[in-house]
Amino acid sequence: MTQLVGDNLVLGAMLFGTVQDERRSFELLDRFVEAGGTWIDTANCYAFWEDPSGFGGQSELVLGRWLARRPGVRDRVRISTKVGCEPTEAGRFPETAEGLSGAVIKNAIEGSLRRLGTDHVELYWAHKEDRATPLEETVAAFGELVSAGTVGRLGASNHAVWRLEQARQLAREAGVAGYTAVQQHHTYLAPRPGTRPTVVHRFGAVSDEVIDYVQSHPEIAIWAYTPLLSGRYTRADKPLPEEYDHPGTTRRLAALDEVAAEIGTSRSQVVLAWLIGGQPSATPIVGVSTAAQIDEAIAGATLTLTADQRERLDAAL
Repeated sequence: MTQLVGDNLVLGAMLFGTVQDERRSFELLDRFVEAGGTWIDTANCYAFWEDPSGFGGQSELVLGRWLARRPGVRDRVRISTKVGCEPTEAGRFPETAEGLSGAVIKNAIEGSLRRLGTDHVELYWAHKEDRATPLEETVAAFGELVSAGTVGRLGASNHAVWRLEQARQLAREAGVAGYTAVQQHHTYLAPRPGTRPTVVHRFGAVSDEVIDYVQSHPEIAIWAYTPLLSGRYTRADKPLPEEYDHPGTTRRLAALDEVAAEIGTSRSQVVLAWLIGGQPSATPIVGVSTAAQIDEAIAGATLTLTADQRERLDAAL
């Protein structure tokens, strides 16, 4: 089995405990860790849309039971979870999303830690913006968690760049920890201009502005969600959504196929290598349902493209 070296791949646990039952979830977690994986990404709201209750927490609960049954493994993994998207009323999302008030953040991290069976998480995300709460309140609440040692780092997902910068400036002024990571949708293909991918929130996709901001702030990491378009690069039974039906997609897929054929690998592996080796580098979060998919993702994460291959991929627009 190919081994991961470094932290350039994250296992997405979104559907663990719902679509993936506990037995399968444990198998996938074990396989990832055996291959050298360290980062596991979840959220307090995962996966409310898949559970009959209409509320989340199932993913964190399964992770907590897995950690409890694997003595010592907590020291080998790093956990990333999120607050902001859990519905307060079943069946009414996003209008009843919990938001990012100080009270919500305090209660949410306590619930996440209880379900995970741990006293800290390495990375805590604001899952989506909450413009009904003063940003100063959100920044202060997150900063308190870092000061207390409950949270290692902070990240913002699905945020407009100007809001990200505003939050970071408020954190600097208050002398508290600010966001040092962004989690957005990022992949090789781009949707047709004037549309946005159906898999993302507003401001959820990596744009040229996000890339420019991160290039100017090297202390900020990009985490890429849905980097493989839920299997659509390789699965004939999962066609690309309509927003990808344009000439640029044709040219990019041709370049992807050319490079994949040269290396003797799959489209998906080339996409992961392209993301990880980019400027700035992106850390893909991969959702998997089989051990073979973990192995394929790890092979992609350990693949290095030549300068010529990357140049051809980048030039296909």
